[in-house]
Amino acid sequence: MHKAIGCFRCFWLLLLTMLVVFPGCNNNSEDDPLPDTGRMQEAFATSNRRLIEAEEELINDFVNRFGWQMQETGSGLRYRITSSGNGPRAAKDQTAVVDYTVYLLTGDPVYSAEDEGEPLVFTIGRGGVVSGLEEGILLLREGDQAVFIMPSHLAHGLPGDGRLIPRRATIIYEIELLALN
Repeated sequence: MHKAIGCFRCFWLLLLTMLVVFPGCNNNSEDDPLPDTGRMQEAFATSNRRLIEAEEELINDFVNRFGWQMQETGSGLRYRITSSGNGPRAAKDQTAVVDYTVYLLTGDPVYSAEDEGEPLVFTIGRGGVVSGLEEGILLLREGDQAVFIMPSHLAHGLPGDGRLIPRRATIIYEIELLALN
């Protein structure tokens, strides 16, 4: 047993010596060019533009297929008010009470107030919900019913929500603003 421990120690001593004496081969010499960060950034920008354009095309196809007349905000949120309420307009720092159903662009439902057993309640402007919902609620009055189409950057982004919404998914909210407090 002691012999094995001694060999083990010799192995580690030899390895440590090799790491100190021969620090490794460095293939980067002064003549080797470093990656061109400008070209890398342009490649990433081009890739992101293509992803955004592809998502935009999917959203346009969806809207056209259903013949929906929708308005679009500067961020890319699409919305249409399907029924007008007569309450006050939503504002930052108010508590919104929302009945909702969330769908994927495929039409598959993923979440709803009915499934959760209660409406969604959140304070406008304090986070806790996707940014597209925050933005959309501010377009409504108490009692309004609306449809929001949120590109992935306004929804759950690149990773999805880790449960039912996949990565880079466009989502649709059908909502009713039940109350503002």
